[in-house]
Amino acid sequence: MKLYTSPGACSTADHIVLQWIGQPYDFQIVTREQRATPEYRAINPSGAVPALQVGDWVLTQNSAILHYLADRSPEAGLCGNGSAESRAEVNRWLAFVNADVHPAFLPLFGATHYLEDQAAIEKSHTHARTRLRGMYVSVNAQLEGKEWITGSRSIVDPYLFITLQWAKKTGVDLSGLDNLARFDAHMAADPGVQAAMRAEGLL
Repeated sequence: MKLYTSPGACSTADHIVLQWIGQPYDFQIVTREQRATPEYRAINPSGAVPALQVGDWVLTQNSAILHYLADRSPEAGLCGNGSAESRAEVNRWLAFVNADVHPAFLPLFGATHYLEDQAAIEKSHTHARTRLRGMYVSVNAQLEGKEWITGSRSIVDPYLFITLQWAKKTGVDLSGLDNLARFDAHMAADPGVQAAMRAEGLL
């Protein structure tokens, strides 16, 4: 398996999961500029990360890759305890992070620069931070009494952790969310997390 990743992007979550499952893998860091080249577009036509290459087969889309890695190593227990209910809980929170939290960062990542009106751009940033604060309040409540978002370690936790790094860098208000702060610290101290982040030059 070979992961194409950009440091600190959502692909770092896949890198963490690769560390957790303990199967042999390689990885290649690709910059924003490299993602636009014909060579990389031949791997992932959208020019995005992550991409996971297994032999001649390439899988894209973060949630698909996370599920694939969990299914390759069921003994790691990263997609529930085998029951339909526990898998559904993983899917519920993965969908929340992937479809709600992640896209809410887009204005903060420059998606509204096309407006060419600084006041409007700042308004979009404020709105995004407010929305994200509300989402993290929900996550904080879910983490009450838990180390992991679904109660046991899963493919959701690295993705959530990466979004928290984005939140801290873009000025999202996380004050008073003590369960979330505890989760962030717990993940930051995890050996697999540290190994992936160190390999990507993030530590």
